[in-house]
Amino acid sequence: MPSEQLFDLAGKRVWVAGHRGMVGSALVRRLAQEDCTVLTVGRSDLDLTERADVHRWMEANRPDAVFIAAAKVGGILANDSFPVQFLLDNLLISTAITTSAHETGVEKLLFLGSSCIYPKLAPQPIREDALLTGALEPTNEWYAIAKIAGIKQAQAYRRQYGCDFISAMPTNLYGPGDNFDLASSHVMPALMRKVHEAKRTSSPVVVWGTGTPRREFMYVDDCADACVFLMQHYSDAEHVNIGVGDDISIMELTQLVMEVIGYDGEIVTDQTKPDGTPRKLMDNTKLTNLGWKARTALREGIAQAYAAFLAGEGRGL
Repeated sequence: MPSEQLFDLAGKRVWVAGHRGMVGSALVRRLAQEDCTVLTVGRSDLDLTERADVHRWMEANRPDAVFIAAAKVGGILANDSFPVQFLLDNLLISTAITTSAHETGVEKLLFLGSSCIYPKLAPQPIREDALLTGALEPTNEWYAIAKIAGIKQAQAYRRQYGCDFISAMPTNLYGPGDNFDLASSHVMPALMRKVHEAKRTSSPVVVWGTGTPRREFMYVDDCADACVFLMQHYSDAEHVNIGVGDDISIMELTQLVMEVIGYDGEIVTDQTKPDGTPRKLMDNTKLTNLGWKARTALREGIAQAYAAFLAGEGRGL
């Protein structure tokens, strides 16, 4: 049974920062079920790294609640190649929105982080209190540092000013609106595109690394539902993991994606490419105890995400 509702979205003006991204667009879909006014603003009209501009926009539009889903994101290769952009852009985005939210009297804010904030060799499944207990995965530490700073900003405003700012840490997400550019995508969309292309050309499916790392995957609309739930039912300083509670090896995932797409070709591994963190499974006990669980099974989610890919609903296509 869900915990007590602490914040009512009914009648509120709710800004989804980053509404064109995969998570942001899922949040917009989910908020359509609530009796609230959803505010969005495109990149061409507002640069989220410019604090003064963000403040002016928020002062003019007066959101009551804010979801920070905006971020510069990418896979291992992109993170490793552009550390300055992944560090600074994400620091500037969270700083501009969080400070402006305080200054313009936003009632509630949710900062959306990433599971890469946790130590590379954190005990599995990863609990919220594993944060800052060990070294990060080197290939995406720049992004991780920025996301950790975003959590700390929310906590600092809560401590010093009593702001109802919270943070959520989702596991690996996939779904409509994902990034399918092989140079910058995460593992799930990259595999979908690789398998799709391999089926079209009857060629092998190339898996980066050894295929042995284990990852947890959540359909993005489930994540959006969890974020709305937390906005309504959670108010505390510690961030909350958003996960499904199960993981799968990259090789097993490749086989599953191939089954869904309908291709039984050869799988080869490219071990010149990095594996990344050996395992990353979130402990979602805290969220479960609040009364929320994911609904979308992995096979079902992959089928829906692939249908969206075929319909052209994504970036890098």
